[in-house]
Amino acid sequence: MSTPLRTRLWVPKHVVVTRSAAELPHTAGILARCEAAGVDDVEFLRSDRLTGLRGADERATYARAKSTLAVVVSPPSARKLQPIPPSADWRVDLARGCPAHCQYCYLAGSLGGPPVTRVYADLDTILAGMHAYVGSGAVTSGTEARGHEGTTFEASCYTDPLVIEHVTGSLAAAITHVGTHDFGGPVQLRATTKFGAVEPLLDLPHHGRTRIRASVNADAVAGRFEGGTDPVAVRLAGLGALARTGYPVGLTIAPIMPVDGWRGRYTALLADAAAELDGVPGLDLTVECITHRFTPGSKEVLEGWYPRTKLEMDPERRSRKHGRFGAVKYVYPAAEMAEMRTWFTAALADLLPAGRLLYWT
Repeated sequence: MSTPLRTRLWVPKHVVVTRSAAELPHTAGILARCEAAGVDDVEFLRSDRLTGLRGADERATYARAKSTLAVVVSPPSARKLQPIPPSADWRVDLARGCPAHCQYCYLAGSLGGPPVTRVYADLDTILAGMHAYVGSGAVTSGTEARGHEGTTFEASCYTDPLVIEHVTGSLAAAITHVGTHDFGGPVQLRATTKFGAVEPLLDLPHHGRTRIRASVNADAVAGRFEGGTDPVAVRLAGLGALARTGYPVGLTIAPIMPVDGWRGRYTALLADAAAELDGVPGLDLTVECITHRFTPGSKEVLEGWYPRTKLEMDPERRSRKHGRFGAVKYVYPAAEMAEMRTWFTAALADLLPAGRLLYWT
């Protein structure tokens, strides 16, 4: 199965550069890419505080922020890596924010202020800092189930690194660094995306140390709630292209929703994935299943961003769950979760037996 990789290439309308980021070498590369993409609205700020992002009302603020790329220096907290279960030992951030328009966006409750995309200009420092964490961690490192992955680093917790790669080059730089650096032990970089523009990544010296996953969903979810992203078929085609150049790959099925006819719809998704990856030599495929959830804070933000959304976010239909530090989130009731988990486990074994299910959450 092969779908032409006609993908969306996000081009910001506005680029702002903070004072501390202005002289860093990665910034020059970003600005050159933006110029080549036709961006002519570039502003150099006099300080490290982002300004000029707010519009006349919330909708105008949202629109301007979503069309802006801010080139900044990462905060110290981003350079002190944190565990990110169940995905990886450590979270390594290349950027923060995403220009897509997913109505369930998981960033809504965790990123303060206008939803601008910030790319980190001090990329060399961020990548150099990974070395100190190799050999530590408790999510994959030292575990029986996933210890063979080595020390894992998740690069897409707070962004989709592929949608901004066209104007940043950060993901390619990270893949090259991880693929060629002597870490003194096994490592794996992990990234997930809703886009298919993988061509710049295909010839990189990844040496099998980067696993890229396509974030996919049933048509009734992706087509309705994932604005500004590539069609699932394009994402799968990109994944197939990566797999055929030796990348370990994965499917992140998220957020799973029990929409009408969900069994048939997810059956079609798994069948499409199997067809795309059929015949890939040495296929190394993982699957991660994440059900839809929301917090009181994200619900408020999302309903402000998307006031006409049809996304179900009714606390009365959900179970209340407490996360780290007492944070509240709403998940599907236990019986519904069990039903979906049982079905997906069986369907994956039947339709996509090459895929290793890493976790269900």
